[in-house]
Amino acid sequence: MRILGLDVGEKTIGVAVSDALHFTAQGIETISWDEHAGFEQILPKMEAIIKEHEISKAVVGLPKHMNGTIGDRGEASKRFATFLENELGIKTVLWDERLTSMAAERVLLEADMSRKKRKKVIDKMAAVLILQGYLDQSN
Repeated sequence: MRILGLDVGEKTIGVAVSDALHFTAQGIETISWDEHAGFEQILPKMEAIIKEHEISKAVVGLPKHMNGTIGDRGEASKRFATFLENELGIKTVLWDERLTSMAAERVLLEADMSRKKRKKVIDKMAAVLILQGYLDQSN
């Protein structure tokens, strides 16, 4: 069974999966969605990902402020994790993702990726960093 990593934003969700041994994270896609339209719109997509990749657990990025408090985006991530548990029956872990997006941006800049390409993959890269951080801590 694999672990799913998610970077949940208002308009996109970066998705990563672990290998079967839980050593490495690989980005698989970025899902477009409208957070304000509700979770039901992505239910079929999430079900398909969970089934295809044999997911047993999801790690959802929890954006915190630098002082450790949780704001609106963090509360939205908590709601998303609850949705995954209640609707899809998989265990979720909230993972502190402070500075993950900045780290993803730095990795992509170092790879000399154009701004246009970076915009398309930044959320997927953030999901990889969230999941890899979790895997590294767990192993």
